[in-house]
Amino acid sequence: MKILLQTLGSRGDVQPFVALGRELQRRGHEVVVSATAEFAAMIEVAGLRANCLSISYEALINTPEMKAALGGFAGRMRAYRDMQVLMRRQTQEMWEVGLAERADLILYHPKGFLSPYLARETGGKAIPVFLQPGFAVTGAYPNFLLGTRDRGPTVNRLSHRFLLGATRWGTGLLAKSWSKKARVELGARLDLLAGYGAQGLRLHAFSPTLFPPPEDWAVGNQTTGYFFAEPEPFDPPPALAAFLAAGPPPIYAGFGSMPGMDPKRQTTAVVEALKATGQRGIIATGWGGLAAEATGPDIHVLKAAPHTWLFPRVRAVIHHGGSGTTHESLRWGKSTIVCPLMGDQPFFGEMVARIGAGPRPIPQKRLTGEALAAAIRTAIDPKTEAKADDFGRRIRAEPNGCAIAADLIERLAR
Repeated sequence: MKILLQTLGSRGDVQPFVALGRELQRRGHEVVVSATAEFAAMIEVAGLRANCLSISYEALINTPEMKAALGGFAGRMRAYRDMQVLMRRQTQEMWEVGLAERADLILYHPKGFLSPYLARETGGKAIPVFLQPGFAVTGAYPNFLLGTRDRGPTVNRLSHRFLLGATRWGTGLLAKSWSKKARVELGARLDLLAGYGAQGLRLHAFSPTLFPPPEDWAVGNQTTGYFFAEPEPFDPPPALAAFLAAGPPPIYAGFGSMPGMDPKRQTTAVVEALKATGQRGIIATGWGGLAAEATGPDIHVLKAAPHTWLFPRVRAVIHHGGSGTTHESLRWGKSTIVCPLMGDQPFFGEMVARIGAGPRPIPQKRLTGEALAAAIRTAIDPKTEAKADDFGRRIRAEPNGCAIAADLIERLAR
């Protein structure tokens, strides 16, 4: 079976699909992964074929328009207007990739919302893959964009219906606008979050330990577990290896693929907090969330390192709260401090605090050295570390999420 995995976004949106692709290829399927340009090398290093868009997500999120969007609603509206041309180009390239590959099955991130239309056009099937617990109606918890506070079954269901309806409306408008400009006839409107031709199968790729599957989910919703990448050999740079060997496990701080609202201010807060708590630290600059100016014998600065290699070697993790980094830090039983910026990040920060694996999240707008130092003290408290360690053991004991997803996909094919 030829399978196209279509995803868009940061590394946390791409790496789980690569992990699933490796499992599917191991079973003998032909696998192609489509993401934005900067991930082509990562896909190919994993042994998969890449057919990527020309657009760079890293360059996109560091444009003035996208940074303005972080400032509030008015900035988001201006950015939305300014990005219309680029979004149509992105949609056009996704369509062209799908037509070129003509896969039997498309597994797609919600941002790859044209996938059901592509499947219908090429005679294949399309299955959505969700990395957050908010794309199916349930009374068990509210939609992740509204936080973690249980508002009761009725209100919880309404929150899902409202936000899913808004998502369908927005993506439907974008699809209609693109098809008009591209002169492509999409035909009868499809539910872009429901897949196509796959008997309603929808994959929810997050930890069932962190989010037990609700009893009231509609038929077809399947929790697979997170698509963890397998730890791989990594030859650390000599400076990193020497720093790790020179003292006790450090605290990792990195905001991954998130753009920096004020990287120098945020880096200063991290350095001040580490000094105030007497902790060594590794600062990962990522895509600009933290600056590289931090210095000192107890601080090591790098751009990035594989979390599967680095996180087992640190004491605690400070990060932005994306689904991928949250799952990875909890997987290795590390106390976790979430400093959210947008989207699902506040939700994951609240979940970490709820299970006792870390303190309450600190929004990046309110990040100070004093606030972060208090959070570090909570994170390195033996009670917090014990809860995080216990939760890590439970996640590592879960069945393999990639294998469960592959089983469901092959069962559908049969």
